[in-house]
Amino acid sequence: MPERTGKLRWGICALVFFATTINYLDRAVISLLKSDLEKQFNWSESDYSQIVIAFQLSYAIGLLLAGKLVDHLGTKAGYAWSILLWSLAAIGHAAVRSTGGFVVARAALGFSEAGNFPAAIKTIAEWFPVRERAYATGIFNSGAAMGAILAPLTVPFIAVSLGWQWAFIITGVIGFAWLIFWQRGYAKPGAHPRITETELAYINSDAGESSTPDLLEKPVSWLAIMRFRQAWAFILGKFLTDPVWWFYLFWLPAYLKAQYGVEQTAVALPVALVYVMSAVGSVVGGWLPLHLIRSGQPVYRARKTAMFVYALAALPVLLAQKLGAIDRWWAVAIIGLAAAAHQAWSANIFTTVSDMFPRKTVASVTGMGGMAGALGGMLIAFLAGRLFDHYKLLGNIEQGYSVMFVVCGFAYLFTWLLMHVLAPRMRRVDV
Repeated sequence: MPERTGKLRWGICALVFFATTINYLDRAVISLLKSDLEKQFNWSESDYSQIVIAFQLSYAIGLLLAGKLVDHLGTKAGYAWSILLWSLAAIGHAAVRSTGGFVVARAALGFSEAGNFPAAIKTIAEWFPVRERAYATGIFNSGAAMGAILAPLTVPFIAVSLGWQWAFIITGVIGFAWLIFWQRGYAKPGAHPRITETELAYINSDAGESSTPDLLEKPVSWLAIMRFRQAWAFILGKFLTDPVWWFYLFWLPAYLKAQYGVEQTAVALPVALVYVMSAVGSVVGGWLPLHLIRSGQPVYRARKTAMFVYALAALPVLLAQKLGAIDRWWAVAIIGLAAAAHQAWSANIFTTVSDMFPRKTVASVTGMGGMAGALGGMLIAFLAGRLFDHYKLLGNIEQGYSVMFVVCGFAYLFTWLLMHVLAPRMRRVDV
């Protein structure tokens, strides 16, 4: 990347990375406290799945509304309100005293956390030209893995030392610190006091992009967006593949306990390793299409080629149980590869939105797809809870995980084919 283009946009990308890290840190806390909380509140697997579903249902609703709100208010205000509210909701978990209370707390967290990805994708669309968006998205999206890495390295130790309530309080407070940097450091490219003319010209080098301020743009309805096959390619793509990540996020610690008896502070290293691998996958996921574009491939072809590679990389998770019977670290490594493949896939499926839709609709389309992904996650949580309760009664919960790994392994290839049918070539939407 030429130095003369400037570096301010990468500082903005760093802010979005840290917001995404906090977002995932806050949502991952409960999975690491599951063992303690299910003893204190007498949860079954289905009880836990209902708490997960409460988060995902409210997250789905929140995504649909957050996308429109961010497009209307603008990135700066939309992002600020989202992280303020989700930090308060995260801290609020500490006051819960019943299973029903956790359902309410998770619903509040899900609804407020929904603003992160619409605002993040819109930020990248505002600050990066098309050729760099997958790479920038991969970098900020690795914050999801970073949050999931920090959670097992901190939450179990906080809970053991201070009690589970403080795990929610301490992680929730971090969002307030981010708000200070965001309010001081963010502005749209044309209004930022530290941007150079060269970097601004580079950011705006893509033809057909509007520079109209957010509040002056004419709103675009959901129905207008849904007329396009490109929108359905993204929506269905998220619906079918996001649930895989949700499953890893909420059930990985439970899997390690059920399969290998690993829990509390002992879960820190294997869970952190999975998400370290996923962070690498996110960055590589953005780098590969950038490399292909620089090698002369058209943008959309490069994006789809990369996504096909990542779909293949998800398949080895089918062997997690068999190889894990030899040594649990084989299972951890294979699940880590699958998580890396998901994050690489995610970096590119997000970028297809800004590839095909104008900036004024990016947050709305992202919110619609995110809502679909959260609904898919809600469905997989419901099925996983029933499946694991069933196999627990049979004394063979390991078989339940085998079934889930088959679903997770094949999800991406099927989705890639479906997206290819709906959007076989790059056609920019005019709305």
